[in-house]
Parts: sequence; C-alpha cells; structure tokens
Amino acid sequence: MKLEGKSIVVTGASAGMGQAIVTLFAQEGASIIAVARRKERLDALAEQLRDAPGKVIPYPGDVSDPAVCEGMIDAAVQEFGRLDVLVNNAGIMDDNTAVGDVSNEMIERLFRVNTYGPLYAMRKAVHVFLDQNDESGNIINITSVGAFHQTAGVAYCASKAAIASATKNTAFMYMEKGIRVNGIAPGGVLTDIPLVMPKADAFGFERTSSLLTHAPELGVPEDIANAALFLASDESHFINGTILTCDGGWMNL
Repeated sequence: MKLEGKSIVVTGASAGMGQAIVTLFAQEGASIIAVARRKERLDALAEQLRDAPGKVIPYPGDVSDPAVCEGMIDAAVQEFGRLDVLVNNAGIMDDNTAVGDVSNEMIERLFRVNTYGPLYAMRKAVHVFLDQNDESGNIINITSVGAFHQTAGVAYCASKAAIASATKNTAFMYMEKGIRVNGIAPGGVLTDIPLVMPKADAFGFERTSSLLTHAPELGVPEDIANAALFLASDESHFINGTILTCDGGWMNL
C-alpha cells in the first residue's frame, strides 16, 4: 500500500474528485480527515470505507472559514499524531461571466473557496510540517486548466491561477525545509458540478463554449485521484513546484 501510515487531510471530500481521492487513499492505507460542508455525505463515505485498510474521519466544515482550515489540520494531528499530506481539493465554479459583468458577490464567493481556503490551509499545514521537523511535508493543490486556459469566467480562472502561483511560490519558499508543494490541473471531469453551477452568463458562455468543440472526452474523478495518489506517495519525492495537467491533451489544442 502506497500510503500506509500517512496522515492526510482532503477537502471537498463529499463528492466528485474529492470523494474519489478519499476512496483511493483509504484503499492505499491512509488515515484521512475528510472535509466538506455536507455532513451526511461524509458520514456515508466513511461508512462505505469502514473496511478499507485506511481510516476515514468526517470533518464537516466550509473551507472559506479560516477556523475550519485550522481545525481540520489540528484534527489530523490529534487523531493520527501528525500530518503528512494536505490535499486542497474543494472548489466551486462561476457562471462564465466576463470581467465587465462580474459581480462583487461572484468574485468574493469564488475567491473565498478557491483561493482563500487553500491559502488558510497551507499556512496552517506549513507550521505543522516545520514543527514536526522531519522534512516530509507534502501539499497537493487542485487547481484547473482554467488557470491557464479560458474555460470559465474571470472569477474562476483568476481564483485558480492564484492557487497555481501560490503552489510554485510555496514550493520555492520551503524547499530547503523538505516541504513539497505540487498541483493538479484537471480539464473537463465528469462530476456533479454542472448540477450546482449558477445559470451561465449568455455572453461569457458563448465565448467559452467555442473552446468546448475542441475538448477531448471528459475524464472521470478517478483519473484525478490516481494523479493525486502519485503526488501523495513517496514515488514522487523528487517532484516539487510542478502543476500536473490532467486534461486528456486539451491544453495542447
């Protein structure tokens, strides 16, 4: 098992890519604090995985709240004695709005979840890694091809680009301390996000949808989970400050 004995926090764990990550990590022996807003879905996931080699502990909360981000890291240390890996997966989409029409509310909502949440969690995790003093900290940020490619509105693309930049910056800042920070940039992935997205802005969707005609078929959450497993495992020990694109080649078109 590739993650046996590792203590891991995964956000956005109740559905889609986060659920797939928790499932695979538990099967690989990890002890996991699974974080999401929907407690009932976290409880169901923990029950589903109760016989897995690893362990899953639900932690309900909204990552836009810095107290939640600090509390979930503390929970890993309290339950498992340490923190080995943080996976910042929680994220939300916008409505494809261009900058000329985007509302204050949309900007604030996207940045609170997609940018501030991972930054709050990284800040806390780095202090825990430094206190452990064993040069083994590992952070995985789920960004998006939207950080580099016009696949959504300005708020989403900007919020994901910020985390891609923070990934590289944090990897550089703490590389001499043995802390690794990498990202995964998914392309189109078949999740339930379209079911909870706001109604698309007509102008923005007209522009972004022109790119969809060249997109490959959608990936599945397990594709991203497999990439996360590699980055969470010791097999990737020499990879740091990298954004791994998982998009079926979309960015090459």
